[in-house]
Amino acid sequence: RGTFGYEQVDGVLADLGVSSHHFDTRQRGFSFRFDAPLDMRMNQRARLSAADVVNRYETGKLIRIFRDYGELDAPHRIAGCIERVRRERPLASISDLIEAVAPVTPRGADSKFLAKLFQAIRIELNQELEVLKNSLDDMIDLLNPGGRICVITFHSLEDRIVKTIFKTNENPCTCPSNFPVCVCGKKPKGRSPIRKPIAPGAEELEYNKRSKSAKLRVFERIGSQEA
Repeated sequence: RGTFGYEQVDGVLADLGVSSHHFDTRQRGFSFRFDAPLDMRMNQRARLSAADVVNRYETGKLIRIFRDYGELDAPHRIAGCIERVRRERPLASISDLIEAVAPVTPRGADSKFLAKLFQAIRIELNQELEVLKNSLDDMIDLLNPGGRICVITFHSLEDRIVKTIFKTNENPCTCPSNFPVCVCGKKPKGRSPIRKPIAPGAEELEYNKRSKSAKLRVFERIGSQEA
């Protein structure tokens, strides 16, 4: 609030997730295409790295991360592979991690599997979903009447959070459905001018293949007189 002297704004654009710069910078450790230290920190001043997650987290917590943030099948088997290797030596590099999970990597679908695995570790390390949950309402509150927030997500976990928070801000009433009138006093903050998320078109996919999974959702702030 109050950054650069502004208390309210007419628009916010949130482009979530990892940038191409992150993926393409080998030493940042975000991509399984390169061998590099297990890093994955968005903020390089942060104390913990991806190596800390795979080496120090208890097996049960790894299972939860792989299940909830990677939506991976048999997360217990993946965590078990990591546990067996790290008992003998720490996993320090991307190649160490790939080698550790090789026994459970689906043949012919290794890229998809590794993408989900890396996504899960990265989300946990950087607390990406918590940051999104804790900041989206504040972004909406910053908008002037008629202002819009546009959020681009790149996987279902992010999109689900954005969709839910937008819906809650549009219909915040917590009264039981059988109440004839609202008594909770919660008023809508705005509305979604488009009901379905906007996906990239054929032209954009042609020159930007990384946009394939992108979804754009929009929320428009209403004034107090409209609420």
